[in-house]
Amino acid sequence: MTGCLLAGATMIALSSADFRLEWTHSVERQAWREYWRIEETGLLLTQAAVKGSGAGMEPGENAVKQGDWWVWRPDLPVQTELILAASGKTGDGWHICDSETCHEIGMDAGAPIVVRPCP
Repeated sequence: MTGCLLAGATMIALSSADFRLEWTHSVERQAWREYWRIEETGLLLTQAAVKGSGAGMEPGENAVKQGDWWVWRPDLPVQTELILAASGKTGDGWHICDSETCHEIGMDAGAPIVVRPCP
């Protein structure tokens, strides 16, 4: 099964319905990862991980330390869309990755980017 996301006006074809969203926290300069699945009703967050901790980067409930990462499974409902800030303050943008490639979005400061499954 393949997946498809709209990130603003850009279509991103994925090798599966599962993808990883990565970014660097703009204040703490620590890496953050979220693992998502495209479902029939929207986007389901299946796992999150933060490398280190700090202001606005507290690991979630029941987080387990795995190497340098705090990893946990958030208990959130399916989301119809994700709204990503494009601050331009992190040195790079957001990375949407599947098992084969990564796509960078929001590298430059600008309006928030809305990410949703393709219709």
